[in-house]
Amino acid sequence: MCKVSVVMPAYNVSTFIAGAIKSVLAQTFTDFELIIVDDGSTDDTALICNRFDDPRIRLVSQKNRGLAGARNTGIRAANGEYVAFLDADDLWRPEKLQEHVAHLDANPSVGVSYSAAQFMDESGELLPLYQSPKTEDVRTEDVLCRNPVGNGSAPVIRMSTLRGIESLDDRYGQDEAVYFDPDFKQSEDIECWVRIAAQTDWRFEGIDKPLTLYRLNSGGLSASVGRQLASWEAFFEKACGYAPLLMREWGDLARAYQYRYLARRAIWSREPATARRLFGDALRSDWRIAIREPARTFSTGLSIALHVALPGFLYRPLENMAMAAKGFVRTSAG
Repeated sequence: MCKVSVVMPAYNVSTFIAGAIKSVLAQTFTDFELIIVDDGSTDDTALICNRFDDPRIRLVSQKNRGLAGARNTGIRAANGEYVAFLDADDLWRPEKLQEHVAHLDANPSVGVSYSAAQFMDESGELLPLYQSPKTEDVRTEDVLCRNPVGNGSAPVIRMSTLRGIESLDDRYGQDEAVYFDPDFKQSEDIECWVRIAAQTDWRFEGIDKPLTLYRLNSGGLSASVGRQLASWEAFFEKACGYAPLLMREWGDLARAYQYRYLARRAIWSREPATARRLFGDALRSDWRIAIREPARTFSTGLSIALHVALPGFLYRPLENMAMAAKGFVRTSAG
C-alpha cells in the first residue's frame, strides 16, 4: 500500500516520457507508486521507461486502448488511497503531490483536488500563459460549463471517489472495472468529471498554484478542433441521459462556453473561418456569455475579426504581444 498511485498513460511519447518520469521522481512527497501504462507504443517508450531503476515504478504494457482505456488499466492496478494522473508529455512541479495530499487529508469531503497550470511549448520552454480555474464553491454546473479541473495532468482523486462511478465493461473478453468511458477518444476527462459531480456527493476543490506544467503539443489529441467538437457533442448527448435536469438547465450555456473555447483554438490553429462559425454558434447557443464574461467574449470576437482582416505577418505579432501582456489567463472551457 502507498498513499498515492500516479497513473501515467503512454503512447509513442519517447520524446517526452523521460522528463515526465523525472518530474514524478523529484516529488517532495515520496510515498507513491508510479504506474506507467504503455498503451501499445511502437517507438522506444517502453525501452526508456525500463532504464529507470526505482522500485516505485511499474510498467504495464497492453495493446492500444486509447487514453481512457490506459487510465482505466492504471486505476485497476493502483494500490493508493489517492490516484494522481500525469500525461506523459506533461510535467509536475516538485511540490505537486505534497500540496494535494495535504489538501485532501485536510478536507475529507473533497473527492477531486486539482491545481492551476502553466503552459509550456513543445520544447518544454515555459510560456506566460496559465490555466487559473475556479477553486472554491464549485457546483455541478461549474464542472459542466467551465471544467475547473482544466487538464488531465491536474487532478488528484480519492480512490473511493473513482469507485463511486465504477462500472463494468467486457469489450476485451472479460468484465473489467472502468472509470473513464472507453468509447471516448477525446472529452473523456470532462465526461468523467461531470459524472462524478452529477452522480456522487464528492466535492471539487482546487489549489490556486500552477503545480502542473501543461505542454501545448501540436501533435496531441487536443490539436484537432473538429475532433474535439464531435467528441464534446457525444459527451453532451450521454450526459443528457444520466443528468437530464442538469443538462436542461445548463446545457445551452455549457455549449456556448465550449463553442467559444473551440473558436479560440481555431484562431490558434490559424483557421479563421472555423473560428468565426464557432463564435457565432456560441452566441446563438446562449448569448449570456457576453454578459457573464464580457472581456473574454469581446477579445475572442476581436481576435477573429483581426485574424480575418489582417495578413498573417501583421496579425501574429499583435497576438503574441496581447498574450504576453495579459498572461492570457483562461480556463480550459475558454
